[in-house]
Amino acid sequence: MNKISRRTFVATSLAVPFSALLPGSAIAGDMPMLEITDPTAVALGYIAETENEAQRCDNCQLYQGAEGDESGGCAIFPGKAVGANAWCKSWVVKAG
Repeated sequence: MNKISRRTFVATSLAVPFSALLPGSAIAGDMPMLEITDPTAVALGYIAETENEAQRCDNCQLYQGAEGDESGGCAIFPGKAVGANAWCKSWVVKAG
């Protein structure tokens, strides 16, 4: 199991409720891709390509892309697209 710091947990906890305030009409094609050097990405251990099929952005509860999309939005990184095959410490199993 991956350990996350208290700071990461608090940042994640605060980002998720505020993401609901963002307009839902933005699609990943309109958003720039998240850079691995982004300070939040670095803090959350974001990697652009994971080898772990069980934990990828496209099967994370926070991922906002449609099934089959190569990238999509993420509640943790508002205004940025993340790759479907990416991963970060905020990964949470998708409900359902």
